Amino acid sequence: MDNHEQYIARCIELAKNGFGTTYPNPMVGSVIVYNGEIIGEGWHQKAGEPHAEVNAIHSVKNPSLLDKATIYVSLEPCSHFGKTPPCCDLIIKNKIPNVVIGTVDSNIKVAGNGIKRLHEAGINVVVGVLEKECYELNRRFFTFHEKKRPYIILKWAQTQDSFIAPTEKEELKPVWITNLQSRQLVHKWRTEEQAILVGTQTVIDDNPQLNARDWEGNNPIRIVIDQRNRIPKTAHIWDNKIKTIVFSNENSIPSSANTIVEVIDFQQNIAPQIVEKLYQHQIQSVIIEGGAQTLQTFIDATLWDEARIFIGNSTFGTGKKAPVLNTSLSTKERIGTDELLIIRNYD
Repeated sequence: MDNHEQYIARCIELAKNGFGTTYPNPMVGSVIVYNGEIIGEGWHQKAGEPHAEVNAIHSVKNPSLLDKATIYVSLEPCSHFGKTPPCCDLIIKNKIPNVVIGTVDSNIKVAGNGIKRLHEAGINVVVGVLEKECYELNRRFFTFHEKKRPYIILKWAQTQDSFIAPTEKEELKPVWITNLQSRQLVHKWRTEEQAILVGTQTVIDDNPQLNARDWEGNNPIRIVIDQRNRIPKTAHIWDNKIKTIVFSNENSIPSSANTIVEVIDFQQNIAPQIVEKLYQHQIQSVIIEGGAQTLQTFIDATLWDEARIFIGNSTFGTGKKAPVLNTSLSTKERIGTDELLIIRNYD
């Protein structure tokens, strides 16, 4: 690994501190190097707050070194006014002579304009260092801007004999297939994604809260499919505690600040309609937690990017069959007594 790669790798490491808190902005890290030593670091911590480059520049104890330094950033510096001023302007103002960038920003508001501005200011710019890794870091952000839809993660748990739920159960609560460690990991994932989606039957059967109780962080936006308004008004999803979007065939539920009804045509394929509406709501990522019919709807529409499948060590004998993905396995790991499969869809 050369020096450029070493420092961009550090940028990526810093950027990950903003996982789940920067939406709709990307995760970005930045370091400033003078004479082979890091003299400043920063990352974008929250949407509306200073960007990584700003935090890195302000962390430098001796600003007189900036006009002889190199600033590294995992994503192209912004060139437009949003909630904060353009980072390009700050770099130019501080006369930093060298900028090394991991990958170009495909957001139409930037899309190479930041690099152009830096070049026009006479700054030496290097682009494409650990480009693949920097793109992977912000795959949700890039999917949103390039495919005009959220990054979609499928998640379910299945038994050893490939059932996702029992045929019958006595109480309106989940029947756990996985162990406590796996369930805590799922709550961590919920803090990292912008939204969580389930179908009608999951809400009726389990009455889930769809929040992050076992991990500190933001609760995801709740997305619920309820074609015929069958979900009882006593369900947790109506508590107005978390922003909730309900997809129905009619707008018979009064919308509020925290509960929004979106009408779609259930006679047509609903998956493309849902992702289009989520794009309009500026939702960059969604984790779909079932049940089987809802998961299969997105699988059949080839509208998914990643699948996370837990396999517990129990069996049901009968029940609702788990979805099937006709694709190769990417990774496999143990979570205590459970097995976790992570599959990527590169189509």
